[in-house]
Amino acid sequence: MTGGKTREMVDRFGRRVEYLRISVTDKCNLRCVYCMPEEGLPWLKKDQLLTYEEIWTIVEIMAPLGLRRVRLTGGEPLVRKDLPRLVDLIASVPGIQDLAVSTNGVLLKDFAQPLKEAGATRVNISLDSFREDRVDALARRKGTFSKVLEGLQAAERAGLEPVKINVVLIRGKNDDEIVDFAEATRARPWHVRFIEVMPTSANLGVSANEFFSCQEAMGRLRELGDLEPVDGPEGNGPATYYRFPGARGTVGVITPMSHNFCDDCNRLRLTADGQLRPCLFGVQQTNLRDPLRAGADLLPLIEETLRIKPERHDLVQGSDAGSGGLIALSQTGG
Repeated sequence: MTGGKTREMVDRFGRRVEYLRISVTDKCNLRCVYCMPEEGLPWLKKDQLLTYEEIWTIVEIMAPLGLRRVRLTGGEPLVRKDLPRLVDLIASVPGIQDLAVSTNGVLLKDFAQPLKEAGATRVNISLDSFREDRVDALARRKGTFSKVLEGLQAAERAGLEPVKINVVLIRGKNDDEIVDFAEATRARPWHVRFIEVMPTSANLGVSANEFFSCQEAMGRLRELGDLEPVDGPEGNGPATYYRFPGARGTVGVITPMSHNFCDDCNRLRLTADGQLRPCLFGVQQTNLRDPLRAGADLLPLIEETLRIKPERHDLVQGSDAGSGGLIALSQTGG
């Protein structure tokens, strides 16, 4: 944004924003130990949520400013009714080049093909273990593992590619499967990304006592030899990727705690209740919902959000001091 006229979304540190993560709901059908309290949260009321048409309008406003990539998140986005309709609306916006969905995979079996037909390009699927008992225990829901596998297969059949698999590392719970996940990328077109736990008030025990860094994970994988740095699959995120020679997939690491990657942050976040957030964490946000419903101009509000975008997050392992009071990642879209 230059010369008093809105032309592109650039923050005060010179970072160009072209990526918007949109949470469509704060609800989730799982209660993963690193994400949400077992008892859940006080959910947003229906009239607090942005409608699909309101989300579409915000994307239409931001696309001429340089928005090119959109990801739909939650909570679990597939628990919101008729998500493919929103995908179709956003896919119709000129300038949007990439439209992805992050999901726990439980409902994906029935939604993969409709999402693809509506205009979704790819999916990220959470799968923290190859063992049924572990997945069900981490998700605090029996039957999770089998449903995620069905969703993963459905995504591959539908052509929602590249399929990225997110593995949150938890010491003593799944760190002994790091090599197994990496080896799976040799034969399968999977892009496995190991992710460090980010602290919120609901997961401080995990963050403080079961944190496992991606640096440790890579140390184990280097013992296998032959891993080569690569650009990785198309996407928007901060992962660093590696590949075994001849492998169909890649191995990636996302290091919000051990190696801050905020210098290259290219995103804003839109919460389910219409708050435009410059960072996943912290307290900074701008209410777009109420001005939108009042017919106000949103451009000055988008400019203000870019102005308050922090240089970096202030997370501290085992503490919720830098989380901005978050109980669960689902509150702001993960």
